[in-house]
Amino acid sequence: MLDNFPFYLGLLIVILLLIMLANKIKVAYPILLVLAGLAISFIPKVPLIKIEPDLIFFIFLPPLLYEAAWTVSWKEMWRWRRIITSFAFVVVFVSALSVALVANYIIPGFSLALGFVLGGIVSPPDAVSAGAILKFVKVPKTISSILEGESLLNDASSLIIFRFAMIAVATEQFIFYKAAVSFSWMIFGGVGIGLLIGWLFMKAHKYLPTDANVDIVLSLITPYIIYLAAEEVHSSGVLAVVCGGLLLSNNRHRFLSSRSRLQGINVWQSLTFILNGFVFMLIGLDLPQITDGLKVEDVSISSAIGYGVLITFVLIISRMLSSYGAVLVTLIARNFITVADRRNPGYKTPFILGWTGMRGVVSLAAALSIPVYLNNGNGFPQRNLILFITFIVILLTLVIQGLTLPYFIKKINLTAIYDPLPKEEAHNNLRHELAEFALNYLKTNYSDEIENNTSLQHLIQKWEQYSNGIDDEEIGKELKVIYLDLLNKQRQWLINKNKEDRTLDETIIRRQMHYLDIEEEKLRYL
Repeated sequence: MLDNFPFYLGLLIVILLLIMLANKIKVAYPILLVLAGLAISFIPKVPLIKIEPDLIFFIFLPPLLYEAAWTVSWKEMWRWRRIITSFAFVVVFVSALSVALVANYIIPGFSLALGFVLGGIVSPPDAVSAGAILKFVKVPKTISSILEGESLLNDASSLIIFRFAMIAVATEQFIFYKAAVSFSWMIFGGVGIGLLIGWLFMKAHKYLPTDANVDIVLSLITPYIIYLAAEEVHSSGVLAVVCGGLLLSNNRHRFLSSRSRLQGINVWQSLTFILNGFVFMLIGLDLPQITDGLKVEDVSISSAIGYGVLITFVLIISRMLSSYGAVLVTLIARNFITVADRRNPGYKTPFILGWTGMRGVVSLAAALSIPVYLNNGNGFPQRNLILFITFIVILLTLVIQGLTLPYFIKKINLTAIYDPLPKEEAHNNLRHELAEFALNYLKTNYSDEIENNTSLQHLIQKWEQYSNGIDDEEIGKELKVIYLDLLNKQRQWLINKNKEDRTLDETIIRRQMHYLDIEEEKLRYL
């Protein structure tokens, strides 16, 4: 490891340069990183990169999932829960089943169980890729909320399929009642463990004498403890991390100080930024190891590429059909139950949801976790071919769908359909309402102080002018107490507003919450 340290340091510099280039030319950085890793792998004397599956599952995956759970809006997830769960579970299963049937029929030596192993590996779309692409185009919050919610759950559902398929390959049998019990434990055990450990960490943040640094360190170890605890008892570590992260995220203003929230955001954004960069670069660098394995199984490169292209085509078609099927079910169900949106989405919305099917980190980690040998000492059948097909699927979906998705989004113009109010206008309206609330609260609860405190009068004037805050001037202790009280009341008002107004984008609420945290932090230096 130390011998290759200069190489990894150079790799980090290359990753940063490529991400800056991707931002400049408005291309999703995972695409450039995978292609660059692929190109670097052909350079003579480049160290052979051997990716251990535990490196991704235990080092990369928990913090990436945890950060995504903190970013996603629980309100939006609950609002679109039916379509999110259908994509995260039903669509993933349909994709895995389609791959299993085609692989069993087309690829020589592929049993149905092996087909499900491959299907479980390649069925979950990658959230990071989609998020990096959507950053460069205007997409309605409805679409991004569905994709974010799906990405938190589809990893768990695909890995569950993968685990059961691996058991079927190893034992050459599938006992339904045992599988049902194991499946139930993986789901409910993972959810329960995640919520329990998340609750314990929430109490630790709240009642222990922590500061911002301690809070951040606790947040960094939280996903690892949750994941390891769940995996140790054979439940879903992915679901546990997601549920624990959602619990803590939804209660962040109850147990974290403004300083901890502000500094924590910066730390987590930097951490996930570099983790994602390394993972996608490593995907490309791993190709020589994968192609060498094909020679062992006596499979030609051309045949393996053909199988990879075929499986990619099957995944794209199955997700597109499932997307239209899910919308059709919603249109029928709205006649009998209350749905989140009764409008007819037409053909545009399901097309975009279906086309955002880029594969990435989880697929690679699952493929690499396939053991070289079975328990009986025999080699795992078709292991290297499965690895190669997975690589082709990741590469093709990133390049083909990743490069064309921005074009389709701009062409279809979903924003005009779903977003009646521009985000900036909605934000300004919220600021106006919040300012009105602040003024009414001050005049009602601090009327005596207003008459005698010129600084407080100045503060009221600023709120009346909808300014961004108070001046960086020395203010009295009394005013600090009043202003802190006002900030806390504003936070509560925003929380209530978020709960009451189901149509309001939660990112606007969080933006205003962030502003209030900055205001509170400024008071420490006044």
